[in-house]
Amino acid sequence: MDTLTDELIDLLTDPAWGVLLGALVATLVALVLHRTGSVVLRRIARGPVAIAVVASCARPARMALPLIALQTVWQAAPDSILLISQVRHGNALLLMVALTWLVLNALEGMTKGISERNSFDVADNQDARRIMTQTRLLVRVASTAVVVAGLSLMLMTFPGARQVGASLLASAGVLGLVVGIAARPVMSNMIAGLQLALAQPIRLDDVLILKGEWGRVEEITATYVVLKIWDERRLIIPLHWFIENTFENWTRNSSRIMGTVLMWVDYSMPLAPLREEAQRVCEAAAEWDKRLCILQVVEAGERSIQLRVLVTSADAGLNWDLRCKVREALVDFMQREYPQHLPMMRADVAVPQSAVAALAKI
Repeated sequence: MDTLTDELIDLLTDPAWGVLLGALVATLVALVLHRTGSVVLRRIARGPVAIAVVASCARPARMALPLIALQTVWQAAPDSILLISQVRHGNALLLMVALTWLVLNALEGMTKGISERNSFDVADNQDARRIMTQTRLLVRVASTAVVVAGLSLMLMTFPGARQVGASLLASAGVLGLVVGIAARPVMSNMIAGLQLALAQPIRLDDVLILKGEWGRVEEITATYVVLKIWDERRLIIPLHWFIENTFENWTRNSSRIMGTVLMWVDYSMPLAPLREEAQRVCEAAAEWDKRLCILQVVEAGERSIQLRVLVTSADAGLNWDLRCKVREALVDFMQREYPQHLPMMRADVAVPQSAVAALAKI
């Protein structure tokens, strides 16, 4: 009976109970602190970036704060407690996961806030496209670095992983060569991403002519660019391609553009009516930005002359529609008013003298 009583007393006086009680109190305090801090931060946050970051960090912070409090309790606990070292290690791993999640969400919230502050739904969105391109590329590179750092720190907590790392370093010459060759595409894309973010030869929503295709930059990831072709197809191009090759960017400095309409007409066609018609069509078109609408003769061939109509618009899409309108209107105008001056084939026909005499008698 005395032995049972002594065991019960030892169980009740075990320091593990105090540690568990401290862990419970620490968790409750951390949750209250998270709740209070969330309310305070939401009220003092100003601007879309701060508001988005606070909202994005709410869930991972709810996990990270209790884990920080628990890790403090486990570190202060006596080493004599059963499995305390395993508990410390497991809590440390979860804390690293929570902190990695917290940083990733903070970066995502910053991207969202900057996107809300720099909308594309404006006529001149060049600054917004520049800022968003830099932000997304840099955030993706930073996110990759955060994930790699988090995984590395977690692996370093395992003694076995450190031993594997030491053995790998012993053969670093061959391994470095193999890893370097294998990781070349990844590293080249990452370096290209930094170059694109800083130099910005392309930006989101830029109009590009690439490999004979016309399209807009729809998305820029950490490894590739998505080009939305005019017919709804998607062209996927690695980032390093833009550093190593040439391409056309129609919206590099401004989205305004000049387009050309080419037509062939007969030499006898008067040009003044065509100029007036082209001007009338441009003035009636919403796609024209009122900068330029001019008709010129650019070539004189053997059988006809070539006319060029230059028209300007705020962007490439509007200019395409304007060019089609002008072309259709001029063709319709000539068919209706001057059908005899459309391009035609002329030929000299030799008539026999007998036929000429017969026609004269008639």
